[in-house]
Amino acid sequence: MTSPFPLPEPYDHGLLDVGDGQRIYWETSGNPDGKPVVVVHGGPGGGGKRASRKTFDPQKFRIVLFDQRGCGESRPHAGDPSVGLEHNTTEHLLADLEKLREHLGIEKWMMYGGSWGPTLMLAYAERHPERVTELVMVAAGTSGPDEIDWLYRGLGRLLPAEWAAFRDAVPEAERDGDLLAAYGRLLESPDEQVRLRAARDWCAWEDAVIAHEAQGKPGQYSAKEGAELVAFVRIAAHYFGHAAWLEPGAILRDVHRLHGIPAVFVQGRLDLSVPLKTAWELSRAWPEAELVVIDDSGHTGSPAMGEAIMSAVARFAAR
Repeated sequence: MTSPFPLPEPYDHGLLDVGDGQRIYWETSGNPDGKPVVVVHGGPGGGGKRASRKTFDPQKFRIVLFDQRGCGESRPHAGDPSVGLEHNTTEHLLADLEKLREHLGIEKWMMYGGSWGPTLMLAYAERHPERVTELVMVAAGTSGPDEIDWLYRGLGRLLPAEWAAFRDAVPEAERDGDLLAAYGRLLESPDEQVRLRAARDWCAWEDAVIAHEAQGKPGQYSAKEGAELVAFVRIAAHYFGHAAWLEPGAILRDVHRLHGIPAVFVQGRLDLSVPLKTAWELSRAWPEAELVVIDDSGHTGSPAMGEAIMSAVARFAAR
């Protein structure tokens, strides 16, 4: 059995000015001379988590964590309704990754992340394949319109009562239209209670989708509070309401740019949020990519998924 490593403390950290009045938080831990790996968090808007450092052998890896724009310890924080999101798009995040790599003096790095993370990782790697050594992707999606429609509308066929509550939390006149845009408008309300109620209603739906994941972490979305909760939902609604500003199907179409780069997809068969199909399609079109399906896992993992992730990371440690 492979166990997580002790949580290494950062040996360096800072706020990197990436323009547009934005400063992204970053930190490095592990071995300064080790194999560089960048952790790309999910959400979008799910910054501030540090436990993923335990996935990497601190003797072998130089572990880079960062918070994407508007969340975690990056500034300004999107939990403040006065902070606009016009400078918070996928294109901005791709540029931020390159600025961070250059700032840290890293020529190439391994990439690791889950959920929303693989969308950003794949878009980055297809644009900069010469900068990526390997990828390990957990619960991978591409944030395409079909995936987003499934998560916020189609899944209502399996969870009709919970989805009706999600729909009915927006004004009646908007319930048959673009729900993500309707939530986005609620989250821009000058009334703090309106913003908080909308964020809680959104997370109640997200939790309903993972409620069956007894091996994982059901209830994790609603555990967020205050500004962290509002920032997470504001940013998620903003990105998914625009299909991440990516051309539909482009990540799969351009996966040939990643040929030659080893990768592992670790996917839970019980994942309702990000179904297996996307990772399966990508792995079929990518000769060096392996798909590992975990039968007892959903979106939030299981002990078996943790084992598979650790195994994939360890395989790449010596490359």
